[in-house]
Amino acid sequence: MRFTQTDIAGVVIVDAAPHADDRGAFARLHCPEEFAAAGHPLTPVQTSVSRNPAAGTLRGLHHQPAPYAEVKLVRAVRGRMFDVVVDLRPDSPTHRRWTATELSAENLRALLIPVGVAHGFLTLEPDTDVLYQIAPAFRAGHEAGVRWDDPAFAIAWPAPPQVISPRDAAYPDYPG
Repeated sequence: MRFTQTDIAGVVIVDAAPHADDRGAFARLHCPEEFAAAGHPLTPVQTSVSRNPAAGTLRGLHHQPAPYAEVKLVRAVRGRMFDVVVDLRPDSPTHRRWTATELSAENLRALLIPVGVAHGFLTLEPDTDVLYQIAPAFRAGHEAGVRWDDPAFAIAWPAPPQVISPRDAAYPDYPG
């Protein structure tokens, strides 16, 4: 695996290193020892998937505040998505800054999302499935979010959403 630090502290692009032969390819997608050796310890305790039948589906921007804050490793296991994170840590030098990368089943890329950073994505093609590896386990009733089009972040989405939940569309302006 190759770990590439983005311009937001703790947000890391994780690229698999597939081994290919006549049968196809095999790639390790997560190994606690490799993550720890790279300075990004992660031992997921929960794995979740979101199925997104329509292109243009927007989910997010979500986060879990303390004391239930999560670290997530996110990847597309089918389809393609524009994956976005926003730094919500008030003391961070990159507070309110965002970064994005394309994740796809083909590129085997993942994004490591630390505590204090909101996450969302826009599907770029139909039938995009997203796998989440999370630590600690999600605690219902403690989730929070910021609006995808909040002017405080000025995210350059590749297209407007075609499908979005009422909750995600109605988050208030970010106060920070």
